[in-house]
Amino acid sequence: MSYRISIDTGGTFTDAVVADASGILAIGKALTDPQRNFAGVQAAVADAASHLGLDLRSLLARTDLFVYGTTRATNAIVTQRTARTAMLLTEGFPDILVYRQGGKLSPHQLNVDYPEPYVPRHLTFEIPERIDAEGGVVRPLDEAGVREVLRALVAEKVEAVAVCLLWSIANPAHERRVGELVAEMLPGVPCTLSHELNPVLREYPRASSTAIDASLKPLMQEQLRLLERNLAESGYTGDILVSASVGGVMHVEDMIERPIYLVKSGPAMAPIAGLSYAALEAAGDNVVVVDTGGTTFDVSLVRDGQVSHTRETWLGGIYTGHLLGMGSVDIRSIGAGGGSIAWLDAGGLLRVGPQSAGARPGPACYGGGGTEATVTDAAVVLGYLNPAHFLGGKMPLDVAAATRAIAPLAARLGKSLADAALAIMTVANENMIKAIQEITVKEGFNPADSVLVAGGGAAGLNILPIARSLGMRRVLIPRTAGALSACGAHFSDIVREVSASRYASTADFDFAAVNGVLGELGAKLDAFAELLRARGMRESTRTLAVEARYAGQIWELEVPLRGAGFASAADVEALVADFHDEHERVFAVRDPDNPIECIHWRARLTATLPRGEQARDARSRAVPLAPHGSRRASFGLLAAEECEAAVHYGEELVPGDRVTGPAIIEEPTTTLVIYPGTSALVTGYGNYLCEIA
Repeated sequence: MSYRISIDTGGTFTDAVVADASGILAIGKALTDPQRNFAGVQAAVADAASHLGLDLRSLLARTDLFVYGTTRATNAIVTQRTARTAMLLTEGFPDILVYRQGGKLSPHQLNVDYPEPYVPRHLTFEIPERIDAEGGVVRPLDEAGVREVLRALVAEKVEAVAVCLLWSIANPAHERRVGELVAEMLPGVPCTLSHELNPVLREYPRASSTAIDASLKPLMQEQLRLLERNLAESGYTGDILVSASVGGVMHVEDMIERPIYLVKSGPAMAPIAGLSYAALEAAGDNVVVVDTGGTTFDVSLVRDGQVSHTRETWLGGIYTGHLLGMGSVDIRSIGAGGGSIAWLDAGGLLRVGPQSAGARPGPACYGGGGTEATVTDAAVVLGYLNPAHFLGGKMPLDVAAATRAIAPLAARLGKSLADAALAIMTVANENMIKAIQEITVKEGFNPADSVLVAGGGAAGLNILPIARSLGMRRVLIPRTAGALSACGAHFSDIVREVSASRYASTADFDFAAVNGVLGELGAKLDAFAELLRARGMRESTRTLAVEARYAGQIWELEVPLRGAGFASAADVEALVADFHDEHERVFAVRDPDNPIECIHWRARLTATLPRGEQARDARSRAVPLAPHGSRRASFGLLAAEECEAAVHYGEELVPGDRVTGPAIIEEPTTTLVIYPGTSALVTGYGNYLCEIA
């Protein structure tokens, strides 16, 4: 029997999921080790193996596919722990990263300092050269000047180099030559060239993505190569794939070349899992997917059966953070999770997050030395978590430590311990509600018209009151919710995306130029398809799309193409009709008399990985449903109201069972709190379909 293992390394926990041809078999969980990444992976896989009666080496020896996802790239950017990177820009344009896109959401808020650029100004260097928009050489590359700059980089001890020259997308000759000189004078220092990574029209997105990719190379290349080595030493000989921000997986060799795709690597798999579980349960094509981990709360959207993508992924605040500049799954993340720390601001108001206790020391109740109150500590005090049965009993919780952590906050707030814990949970709920509204209501989508799929180890603690506040009536919590992102990797496919910029107006469409660009993109995918065949895999689909706008607009919309090229005016008319429909859907505006400008062309290849059909749970109930026991738990809106909540063990529930709140369902990797006025039905696949009165 051959297995498939997927990993999601989060800020607090590392999840491992094992599947075979019959579907998901086992889930393992372990604390993430920030210093020794493979230690958490190893412990999580060993935990999963134990559920199958195997040890680590035996499981890896029987595994032919290993999929790895991690938040380390994102965390390195957020915490500014990336490599010391130099930015090389065309002479006269040194401030592309400084000015960003030139805006901010609150223009009259003058008490906020202007943010620092991604690459410090003193590590930004000007290259003497100039190419125009048509690809013509205005000023030849001054190689002597480039060598002088590179000598300065040696003196600065830079660890990576990003090169983004003006109009290199029209003529990359100068950028290529600079790359050759970097390889000559800074051997071993990784370098990213913008025209190879992200050949888009606008300078800031191209420069930003180039800088981010270069800055991640030393850190992530070392980690991925170490992962390969550690797996080989542990007995694994199969393929290694890595979760990518585009919502698919890539071979580890490809990810080593372009580590920018590791940003949002783990969270990008959650909507894939949400879509798959919603389809399995016939819950509808509109799905809000949330993944509540120990550090972050991630929200994504499935609309009409399609995972939402964006090219506006900001790491940090919009306009003030750093723009990824690449197409990725649209995920909104906030610092709200089980490990989020509760604190009082200068005005005495209770806040939760974005600071997190992480894996070390972790929430106070973990017994790792943490002393600050967290959402998990609040759940312990409220009676939601069983101290003796957390993670199936593998990790006992320290109730006294949780109480000591919350007591000082309760005293400062003038509340009882239970009321303070409830206040922490309520503030965390409000933060999460706002995050969901950001991707739904503000995008013209009514969350009440969709099903909510919730995952992550902490999701079950508070997802039902969150759904109720949003007017949502159905919440699907998979039995594997504790490892939702890792499960998503089992439903994902290999994806390769290539792109090119070429202007074309529907008022005077340049058939030859556009078809030439599409042909070049097709040739790149042909080369990748050949690599897949060499690895024993085959492509399944190819899609083409264009980013276009009405003449005079600033921003583009992505519109899929119906065919592989443009053979006649009818093909252009089809594109025009599709653009009008998409513009009206997004902006409620249709301008049929305005010509359409096509800016950027994109091609995507997908290779479907083999996966098993999730088997239905054939068990049935021979005796009436009865709880495993009960315990006192506190619910309420403004004040904690203690009541007796029935306790059920998830492994004892069978399809058709309905648990009515107040109740608590304890799974090996998560806990579901069924609030008063709600119920959970165990589906034929063993998942929980919660209904809110």
